[in-house]
This record gives sequence, C-alpha cells and structure tokens, in this order.
Amino acid sequence: MGTGIPERRLERLIDRCYAGLDLPELTIEVLRRLPDILPVEAVFFASVDPATLLFTSTAAQEPLDGAGSLFLDNEYGREDVNKFTALARGPDKVTSLDRATRGQRSESARYREIMAGLGLGDELRAALTAGGDCWGVLCLHRADGEAGFCGQDLDVLRKLAPHLAEGLRRTVVQETLRRKGPAPRPAPPGTAGVIVLDQELALVSISPDAEQWLARLPGPRIVGLPVPVYSVAAHLATPDDVPGSAAADRHGSVRLRTSDGQWLSLHATRLRGPAGHQIGVVVEPAPAAEIGSLILAAHGLTPAQNRVTALVLEGCSTHEIVERLHVSAYTVQEHLTAVFARFGVRSRRELIAALLSSHRPSQEE
Repeated sequence: MGTGIPERRLERLIDRCYAGLDLPELTIEVLRRLPDILPVEAVFFASVDPATLLFTSTAAQEPLDGAGSLFLDNEYGREDVNKFTALARGPDKVTSLDRATRGQRSESARYREIMAGLGLGDELRAALTAGGDCWGVLCLHRADGEAGFCGQDLDVLRKLAPHLAEGLRRTVVQETLRRKGPAPRPAPPGTAGVIVLDQELALVSISPDAEQWLARLPGPRIVGLPVPVYSVAAHLATPDDVPGSAAADRHGSVRLRTSDGQWLSLHATRLRGPAGHQIGVVVEPAPAAEIGSLILAAHGLTPAQNRVTALVLEGCSTHEIVERLHVSAYTVQEHLTAVFARFGVRSRRELIAALLSSHRPSQEE
C-alpha cells in the first residue's frame, strides 16, 4: 500500500481500535472501514475466548451471514488449510487461501463445499493476537474468478491485525469499567441451565433457565442457537481424528458477557444414553476465578504478574507465593506494585474487590 487515501483510511481504523469502543461499536467500525482499505467482497469478524479460541461473537457480511453453520462445521470438523486455531498457534498469523494451496483453491474443502457455491474465491485470514493471547479472528473474501490477495494485501493486514487484536482486548477491559443498559433481569445466583443437542446439533431439549440465559445473548443465531452455544457444541461434536481441529484440545467451554452485563460460562460435554450420543451444554453464571483470569489477560499483565495475581485471588500470602513460585518476596512485591498501578488500587483487598466486581453487574443502574 502506497501513501494517500488508503493509508489514511488504514490509520483511521487503527485509531478506532484505541478509542475505548465496546465490542458492538468496534465490530461496526471494522465491517464499515475494511472494504475501503482492501477491496473485498465480504468480511467476517469474530471475538474468541483466548483460553479455548472458541467464538464469543461473530459478525459477517453477505453472502457469509447465511452460511455460519457450514463454516463452523468446516472449522471444527473437516481437514483443511488455514484453520484459525492453526494460525493462532503458528508463527505467521496472516495468510491467504491461494498461498496455502499454491493457487489450487479446489484443494480446500472449504472452497469446494462452501465458498465456490457462494461465488467466493480467495480468502485472507488472520488470527488477532495481543499480549500472547488470541482475542479474535478476521477473514476477508474476494469474488471467485478474480485475482487473489497479493503480498501487499497480506502486508496491510499484518500491519492492521495487532491493532484489531488490541481493540478486542480492550473491549474486555471496557466492559469491566462501565456498565451500560438496564440492570439484569432477576435470576437466582448460581442458577445453571441445560441444553441437549443431538449429533447433528439440532435441539433436543432445553431447561427454562437455559432459555432465559440464551435470551440475553446478543448476536446472530445458527439453527436457532446463539453462535457461542453452537460453537462450543460443534467443537465438541468433532471427531477426534480430524487433523488441525480445535477439538483436539477437548475443551468445550467459553466465557462471554450477556447483553445486560452478566458474565456467563458455557460448558459442553458428550452424553451417552438410550437416545445415542448427544451433546449437553451447561449455561451458568461464570465463577469469579474464571473471569478473573480473563480480565487479567485483558489488562495485558505479564505472565509473571498473572501468576502472582492468580495466587492472590486464591488467598495466598506473600510467603506462600514465594514458596509456590520459587521467587523472592521482593519480586512478589514488585509484581504486585505493577498490578496495583494497572488496576488503580493500593492493596490486595482492593485488587480482589476490583476483580470480583468485574463479573457482578450492579443491580442499581
């Protein structure tokens, strides 16, 4: 990309990543501005749980928006090139379909079975990583028959990707600092809901509590299920022998926030019984420890600071932290001083209160 309007447009989008936007606002900016930076037919943009790389939100332009289940089934259940999990864990976070197949797009099951039928050709994918964690993914599509993405296009996305990742990371921080909208509707603390799906991920049964939780999840639906629910289930339904599949990790869980500010955990598990193999998804308020680890990562703490803070959350004393981490008391205090500064607190008690309050929405908005 040379100088001029495209470069200025790129810089404007980068600026928006640091503007304190929430996730819906950042998503709108990405979908609106990217086609003016790189000529594309459609954009797919998603946030993920950095612990499992499963989707917590998705946004897609036509003609992608009606094919979500097909792309997720490919991501978790088919051998293919440029899987998002492979990009997130590999050395190069950005690559194109044409480069991966050396111009032979039909070698990709995703192209043969989905994209060609939608009139799409080359795709440019990126894993959006910041602070050593993946916070989201991006996929750009061009029309079939057109020239694929060139090296200059990849360079543009490589420049943009870390800033998009930082923008996504900051949306988690923003959610802990401000609470928008009405107070959550009453729900008994700790109440869990259960969803049962068959092997084709069709709904078999759902508890009333699960229905209430799902009604609070924003975003598109796939076969009637919010994308995060479908994502954890599809991931777990994947055969164990699919190379490059996220299912190889066997962690069917994700943390996300409802439209009214409640942190939830979704956990999928395999079920066996007279009806055959099924998938169960438990929907429940997220424990403080689970959200604490996510918030710590979102605040960009170093691995050492994370380890110390996690032990503080467990109630460990300085002596216990020294014994468990094999570091000096001075080092522990040095890390805690940096963490206190990051969260704007002055003591362990204030730090714990800040982290715990991040996952409990106020009842008085």
